[in-house]
Amino acid sequence: MLSLPFCTRVPRSWLAPLITLGLGLCGLLFLSPLLAKPVRNGLPGARTEIDASRYPTLQAALDAVPAEGGLVRLPPGRFEITKPLVLSRSDVTLVGAGAATHIHNANIEGQPALLIRHPDGEAVKADDRLWRVRIADFRLTGNEKSGHGIVATWINELFVQGLTISYHGADGLRLDHCYEDPRISDSLITYNKATGLNLLGCHDIVVAANQFEENLDAISCTDGYNLCMTGNCLDDHLRHGVIIENTYGSVVSGNMIEECNGTAVILDRDCYGNTLSANVIAHNGGGIDLRDAHGCTISANTLTIMKTNAVRVGPGSGRITITGNNFSNSYIGEGGIKRRKNDEAAAGLTLESTRDLTISGNLFSSIRPKAVEIKGTPSRHVLFGDNVLVDVESDHSRLDKPSIGTVLESSPTPTSNPKTKSSP
Repeated sequence: MLSLPFCTRVPRSWLAPLITLGLGLCGLLFLSPLLAKPVRNGLPGARTEIDASRYPTLQAALDAVPAEGGLVRLPPGRFEITKPLVLSRSDVTLVGAGAATHIHNANIEGQPALLIRHPDGEAVKADDRLWRVRIADFRLTGNEKSGHGIVATWINELFVQGLTISYHGADGLRLDHCYEDPRISDSLITYNKATGLNLLGCHDIVVAANQFEENLDAISCTDGYNLCMTGNCLDDHLRHGVIIENTYGSVVSGNMIEECNGTAVILDRDCYGNTLSANVIAHNGGGIDLRDAHGCTISANTLTIMKTNAVRVGPGSGRITITGNNFSNSYIGEGGIKRRKNDEAAAGLTLESTRDLTISGNLFSSIRPKAVEIKGTPSRHVLFGDNVLVDVESDHSRLDKPSIGTVLESSPTPTSNPKTKSSP
């Protein structure tokens, strides 16, 4: 005969107390972390957030940051300053409430809005330099008589994220020897009288997912190393897009650079070992200008409706690879072109007294005046092969004969400017 379960042998009067006890024990098990008594003075190691709204000035809030660093939270509102704010601690996060936090520099004596630096400034000893400063989520504006927007000097691991930096009388964001790992991302840098982002003597730099518009120049990187610039949008600059000087081991890829009055990308002053790849470079005064560059690669870029020199390799440059690029006008098929009659310029590749080049796998279509234009003394030791030329004239036949590989040439297709298609 089978024995009955234990519960059938327990008096019914005991069941309710036993069930209540079991549920109580389970509740204590799961709720005990929530019932733990707080530490008498708070969580060990925690620092109090600094709420700038509780201070008489923004500078007073920054001065309240302890030596070990902390977080300063800027409230929503418009705050006018007439002298630079100064942040001089390591391990600090200065964060606002997005565009709702607006700091306006009303100074008219060329002073910057925000200085990030050690109290010793440029004279700071190497061991005393500031580390790990993050600036995020607020709007910073100036006027045509103010100075730079933000100046950071000798800051390691600086992180600038989600800022709007506009209308300053000089550079928008100026990083002066922020040597180790500066990062600039997700920011809008516009309408500054000089360079939007000026990188001086920086190293291992990330510039990603930013938008630049109508600065004098968008980005300048001088005396640097290992710039990684990707996913940025540059539009309508009064002079140049990207200027890279005396910088090596860098990549500029996946960017859109449009309508700079000057040149989209310039490499100058002993640049070497850099790659410009997979960018859309459209409707600029000039495209890529290699003024003094060696050991560099230009690949997989779309260079369309460029007014002059979609790519220029000057006499100070050599040992360059140019491959897989598309040089084009605004042809859209069926004999139509998109641009208006007074806006049909589409330049090609200019070789000016240079040497040691590989030019392969490129497409040149409806380029004027020539797909490949040779200037100055003849360029030497140039391999020109496996390129496609459509509706163009070209000087490539003037290159050394042994260096010319397969070239496919096609006659022009009659084109028109369809009135029914808009011309952006």
